[in-house]
Amino acid sequence: MTTSERVHTLEIDDWACALDAQRGEALCARLERGGVLLLPRLPFALLPAEGRFLCEACTAGDRKHVSLPAAGGEVRGARGTPEDLEVMGRMMGRYATMAARLLDGILPRYQAHRRPGAISFRPCRIEGRVQSWRKDDTRMHIDSFPSNPVRGRRILRVFTNVHPGAQPRRWNVGEPFAAFAERFLPRARRAWPGSAPLLAALGITKSRRSPYDHLMLQLHDAAKADNEYQRSAPRLEVDFPAGATWIAFTDEVVHAATAGQFAFERTFYLELEGMREPRAAPLAVLEGLTGRRLA
Repeated sequence: MTTSERVHTLEIDDWACALDAQRGEALCARLERGGVLLLPRLPFALLPAEGRFLCEACTAGDRKHVSLPAAGGEVRGARGTPEDLEVMGRMMGRYATMAARLLDGILPRYQAHRRPGAISFRPCRIEGRVQSWRKDDTRMHIDSFPSNPVRGRRILRVFTNVHPGAQPRRWNVGEPFAAFAERFLPRARRAWPGSAPLLAALGITKSRRSPYDHLMLQLHDAAKADNEYQRSAPRLEVDFPAGATWIAFTDEVVHAATAGQFAFERTFYLELEGMREPRAAPLAVLEGLTGRRLA
């Protein structure tokens, strides 16, 4: 596994860049096969009033990031005066708008089939944080959200490193999803009968979990809990430099964020009918391996 096989560099410097349809289709194919798009010359510039947020003190308690719901409103997990929080919310909303504009221009196929998710600002240093194994994103994993079932939709995320110095944000990129799934499927337990509607009724999940959501959580947890896998799993170390943006389907790309500080992230959910290669989706892979319908 080489960097060129997993990471495709795109030399654009404009968030409103528009690519022709053929090139956009080629980028979709790379992403849907587990690749990462790296845009090393696409920074997100903070306004003068926003520079004060480049400090860990702007997060509340033990929170590792600040979030803004897809529909807007107040930021969550932040510390500051009402004026601070308002400025922070506008900053994050601006990033959300630019991330959507970027996808419209370089991945137009997805525009009619995606819906927005939350935005996060991540001011905390990754190195040295003490967390439970389940919340520790320095451990190799795929993304699956316990409270937010996706029912087979894809999780497409845009990231930008806004470190004011030269510190990269470091990821480990792991094995292909099919190999990851085959490795951990034997450890997956089926959900208790009736648990999905109960979790939704209690407000623990935002909607009812599908068998797919349950299985993806099982894979996520099995990988993070396996110390031997974390030690010996195949991986490629990738540095995303300060001022760079990158894009990946993080429900498919096995990854771990191991170093860095100060980044933005925007999540989108993609319906399967919008994919160029739906048979490459984790849902299709897992249904093929289990022999049953999961969504």
